[in-house]
Amino acid sequence: MPEPDVVGPEPPGAEIEPLFYPCNKLGIDAPRRWLALGWQDFRRAWRQSLIYGVGLVLLGYLVTGLAWGDGNTFALFTLAVAFILAGPVLAFGLYSISRQLDLGREPRLGVCWLESRNQLRNELLFALVILIVLLVWARAASMVHVFFPVGEELSVLGWIEFLAVGSAVGSIFATIVFSASAVSLPMMLDRDTDAITSALTSVNAVVNNKGVMLLWAALIVGLMLLGFVTAYIGLAVVLPLIGHATWHAYRETVQTGQQAPA
Repeated sequence: MPEPDVVGPEPPGAEIEPLFYPCNKLGIDAPRRWLALGWQDFRRAWRQSLIYGVGLVLLGYLVTGLAWGDGNTFALFTLAVAFILAGPVLAFGLYSISRQLDLGREPRLGVCWLESRNQLRNELLFALVILIVLLVWARAASMVHVFFPVGEELSVLGWIEFLAVGSAVGSIFATIVFSASAVSLPMMLDRDTDAITSALTSVNAVVNNKGVMLLWAALIVGLMLLGFVTAYIGLAVVLPLIGHATWHAYRETVQTGQQAPA
């Protein structure tokens, strides 16, 4: 089997942490393979995966109930988007399950919690960055209403322009968050890298595999929407599946120079 093409700088010596790690050039069939491997992990550790998935679903119900109770139904759409974008942070334990399986171990939730706690500083830093991006996104979205006041009657053309501008603004921020988080959280777990190095490595991987990563992002959104239309119930399976698949996306994408430590 030929060696994969490497995109990015060669990693320096072990004593120096690189600014970012190089990535492999991926084929268009890579997302399908990641999902297949993710489903395999789900079946091998279905109890642990479902416990994690049900926990995230309950969290979704809690947040939705708070928004619904305040009568702010419009916020539900924003919460759905935030849930999708914050998913990589919430799925940290799922990466740990897949990592334990890769190492030939019996997956344990206690190990997931321990590894997540060890990376808590980087996780919080990354979550803070995502929060800031979402807040700026919300401010930018509110600015769109300056040009398209809600109280005014808009023509069909006006609605088209409003949706086009809003989608363009949203796509910019969604691209930023996805690029920084596509493989960064699994890398923190596997390589014990800091949040900045992991995020830059993720951006490098997305930039050099634009078509593949665009397809991967579309599949994630599609699967999440399937979970939402089932009143969140389907997310109990969808979220673990995406989490496990993301681990394999990282393992196949990032050229780390060594396997995960035993």
